[in-house]
Amino acid sequence: MLTDPLIGMVLGFVVALVATGWMRQYAMDRRLLDVPNARSSHLEPTPRGGGLAIVLSFGVLFVVQVLSGGPDPRLALAVLPAVLIVAAIGLRDDLNDVSATRRILVHAVAVAWALHWLGGELTIPVPQGQLSVGWSAHLLALVSIMWFLNLFNFMDGIDGIAAAEAAFIAFAGAWLSTQSGQYDLCSLLLVLGAAALGFLVWNWHPAKIFMGDVGSGFLGAALGILGLAAVFADADLFWPWLILPGVFVTDASVTLARRFVRGDRWFEAHRSHAYQRAARRWGHARVTLGVFWINAGWLLPWALLAATEPQLGLLFALATYLPLLFLALWLDAGGAEQDDR
Repeated sequence: MLTDPLIGMVLGFVVALVATGWMRQYAMDRRLLDVPNARSSHLEPTPRGGGLAIVLSFGVLFVVQVLSGGPDPRLALAVLPAVLIVAAIGLRDDLNDVSATRRILVHAVAVAWALHWLGGELTIPVPQGQLSVGWSAHLLALVSIMWFLNLFNFMDGIDGIAAAEAAFIAFAGAWLSTQSGQYDLCSLLLVLGAAALGFLVWNWHPAKIFMGDVGSGFLGAALGILGLAAVFADADLFWPWLILPGVFVTDASVTLARRFVRGDRWFEAHRSHAYQRAARRWGHARVTLGVFWINAGWLLPWALLAATEPQLGLLFALATYLPLLFLALWLDAGGAEQDDR
């Protein structure tokens, strides 16, 4: 059972690595550049849209796996069309700005499609047993996945951070899926994580190409839908999957909340995320590595513990998120930007 997933992982990395290099040359030839402005975290015009290489790698290998007899057709119908729709609107936005309303509507359609084919019911482990969410489960899932795919876009603001985060969540999720016998999901997550790493080679500081909305939206959608599929199949994975993206969820949520309360135009580009403030102090590479060590040394152990003792998952999640909340506030996530000058 290990050989095919490992081959898929290697191919995912290689295809993304090569395709990103090709995309970079294509973008440079056609002057598809992200030109820095007052709200940018980079200093030089940089090719964008490299996330298309991640989409290509994952999509091609997903189709190969389906034609080879796995994964389950219903899972394939849930995941692949939805993430490709999200990637398509992201690519359109990279090439020619799309209104926020249109993007949200397209995201809603894509996620609703995935939920329809996933089916399943959401139950949450609690100290008293299992809490059945009932009919509202899909509405909750719709809002959660839409938020998750958009927060990946919010958090893709310094070199390497979004690709590294996606690789961590995908590989950790694959590990959890293997423990619960979800081998199809494990294989898909390994390919996704490897594709993110292939892109990361080009996106590490100083970045030679940016992933753009096509990549960030795709990664958020793919991880959100695959994570939900894992939870539908095994409710004990609810808390682990909630814990794994803790850094991104906390930073994006605190930043958005503070900007909204202050009356800022929260949907506009800004540089007030905790990770952006940290990068101005310590540099892109150190912050991206710091997030990795938080993920590996803090979030992953708690996620594994929550998988072992799911009824205590809420307590573990609180223990995980509280220090992240304090860290975000200490870094002044969402604070007035003039404070940085």
